[in-house]
Amino acid sequence: MGFLDIGSLEVLLILLIALIVFGPGKIPEIATKLGKMVRAFRKATFDLTTAVTKEIDSKAKEHPSQPGESGGNKTKESSDVVKPEPKLRGD
Repeated sequence: MGFLDIGSLEVLLILLIALIVFGPGKIPEIATKLGKMVRAFRKATFDLTTAVTKEIDSKAKEHPSQPGESGGNKTKESSDVVKPEPKLRGD
């Protein structure tokens, strides 16, 4: 498996086409901009994950669950959870 589920030959072909279309002078500029975009996306994702985690932790501290409080309802709640179906991959 290669990058983003494409093989190394496909990646090489895409890079060759980009070189032909944009020229050798523009490739470093495009790579720099792409790197900055990926870095910003990762930072935004990390910040969002941190905020959600903090919110969940604060809610858990506000309302701590006590064992034995729900009794038989615990099995009912766990059966209501819908599990995602596994993705099938066709080769």
